[in-house]
Amino acid sequence: MSEKNVLNNRKVAVIGCGFVGSASAFCLMQSGLFSEMVLIDADKNKAEGEALDIAHGIPFAGQMKIYAGDYADIADAAIIIVTAGANQKPDETRLDLVHKNVGIFKSIIPQIAALNYQGILLIVSNPVDILTYTAIKLSGMPENRVLGSGTVLDTARLKYQLGEHLSVDSRSVHAFIIGEHGDSEIAAWSSANVSGIPLNDFCEMRGHFNHDASMHAIAETVKNSAYDIIAKKRATYYGIAMSVRRICEAIVKNQKSILPVSGMVHGMYGIDDIVLSMPAVVGADGIETQVPISLSADEQEKLKASADTLKRVADGLDL
Repeated sequence: MSEKNVLNNRKVAVIGCGFVGSASAFCLMQSGLFSEMVLIDADKNKAEGEALDIAHGIPFAGQMKIYAGDYADIADAAIIIVTAGANQKPDETRLDLVHKNVGIFKSIIPQIAALNYQGILLIVSNPVDILTYTAIKLSGMPENRVLGSGTVLDTARLKYQLGEHLSVDSRSVHAFIIGEHGDSEIAAWSSANVSGIPLNDFCEMRGHFNHDASMHAIAETVKNSAYDIIAKKRATYYGIAMSVRRICEAIVKNQKSILPVSGMVHGMYGIDDIVLSMPAVVGADGIETQVPISLSADEQEKLKASADTLKRVADGLDL
């Protein structure tokens, strides 16, 4: 299919109907962002079952067409969301999943590329930074139109923890997790604030003075959230589904929201040709521009180390 496909801005596709894909589809059905949704899974019965189950909620949520399909059905989707891949097991890091999931992507991404796809490719499978890099390399699509869910969920977890710590609405907390969506992620404390008030000042206003210990404890809680949830219930899916919905909203409504998505970095902080999470302006064209938030020297060092970790993994892939 070499001609350009006219996109349907009200259509979304989800590839992979495991926990994350199904929860994301359920979330998107309720969002009102789309009027058509295609589900694809290696197990067609699974996709059909999820489509039927979710479709039965349409009378409560508003009219929408939801069905199981194949790659021929998704060429005109505004956004293709890829959640397919092996699940992270207890005691397994996201990077441990690399070779299994790169193998799966080698069967999925070329089928999308063959459609001459003109929309946005949103990668959610883990390790998300490496798999977004893989998708860029295998698809040949412009880098701005291939992005990963990145540290959008980690950042939400950070805002949630800070909101709880300070007894304040987490939507008034402005702070980012950057770098790898994984063990080398960095809490960018130096630019964190609560409605413009520097974080430490706000903490003191709320009676908290032991800043270093609190920051360390909160960053560790955020970093280990997924491990904790996986140990308790074997998978995480609601938080990431809400993150997927938020990213889709920014794209479909061209909101130009600043979200810490996975994107290709060229030269920022001395990092080049690797995908990691940085705040970026996200709109109808995907990543419009990355936002170089101010980082301390220590945070910049940690970001560079995070990039080096990812680069070593990427260099070992046969792409």
